[in-house]
Amino acid sequence: MRLLVIEDNRQLVANLFEYFEARGHVLDAAPDGATGLHLATSQAYDALVVDWMLPRMDGAEVLRRLRQQHHCETPAIMLTARDELPDKIAGFRAGADDYLTKPFDLPELEIRLEALLLRAHGRAQRKVLQVEDLVLDLSTLEARRGGRLLHLYPACRKLLETLMRASPAAVSRGELEYSLWGDEPPEGDLLRSHVYELRRVVDGPFERKLIQTLPRVGYRLAAVAGERLDG
Repeated sequence: MRLLVIEDNRQLVANLFEYFEARGHVLDAAPDGATGLHLATSQAYDALVVDWMLPRMDGAEVLRRLRQQHHCETPAIMLTARDELPDKIAGFRAGADDYLTKPFDLPELEIRLEALLLRAHGRAQRKVLQVEDLVLDLSTLEARRGGRLLHLYPACRKLLETLMRASPAAVSRGELEYSLWGDEPPEGDLLRSHVYELRRVVDGPFERKLIQTLPRVGYRLAAVAGERLDG
């Protein structure tokens, strides 16, 4: 099991690492909500362990953005000292799959995580996005067009997923940058470079172009006739 722990209590994080790594699990940690959101959307995890009270972005907002903006369905359990019923309701509504109040026993957290994974695997998570003859398998991360395997590096694959989920609607440059880098985009116009590479792989070998540039708006992925527009 690969876990992302989004928690600012260093001692608790150390305890979690010691316990779970001794049982063969792999853990990453984020000390604040913004970092946690970035890791959760840029890397693959089996489950998330999310504290509520976090610097930069609280755990409820992290889950809300994961579910609503990034369509991330990774199972998540919220750890918090907030044990009132309204808090629990708010946590579940934000996107938590389970809710465990502090203090807690580590074996209980482990069994709850195992239960989350069993339920997730039982939902037949193999999912496929398709626009025209372009197919992205979210379970294998394979992209194909006309049956031909497309070789995409991770940033391009993330852009493709974002565009395919929205298709045929437009996606703003800001939304695409956020999907790649969260609240901390790099200097320069790296998005343009990534779109250029994505377009080279997805559209270059094919007569029918799919990736469109919308001036002063962003991009969209939909079938169009004619020449490819410049990025």
